[in-house]
Amino acid sequence: VQLQACGGGLVQAGGSLRLSCAASGIIFSMHGMGWYRQSPGAQRELVARVFTDGGTNYANSVKGQFTISRDNGKNTVTLQMNSLKPEDTADYYCAEARFAVPGSGPYDYSYWGQGTHVTVSS
Repeated sequence: VQLQACGGGLVQAGGSLRLSCAASGIIFSMHGMGWYRQSPGAQRELVARVFTDGGTNYANSVKGQFTISRDNGKNTVTLQMNSLKPEDTADYYCAEARFAVPGSGPYDYSYWGQGTHVTVSS
């Protein structure tokens, strides 16, 4: 299984970024997917998840700000991040879930990508 994330970078507060994650080695359409983030000294946080039926769920910290989506034809999951704030600075990881409708716990996810870094300057 390979999860290749890209799209991170440096952006000013209020700006937007779009992260993308390409999956291979799995039957993508059968797995929920998630985006995690981790900033220095903090625990890894699940910010968004998308289910096999396209349903989504977000952490309260990003609700209304981030949008997760999936393209089963291209085996990709994206995270559109708008109105970015300095506190959104983190390494962002995509993750493949064990289930079609994963929960928020790390045990629901079996593989993580290598991460892409997002820095939001004030």
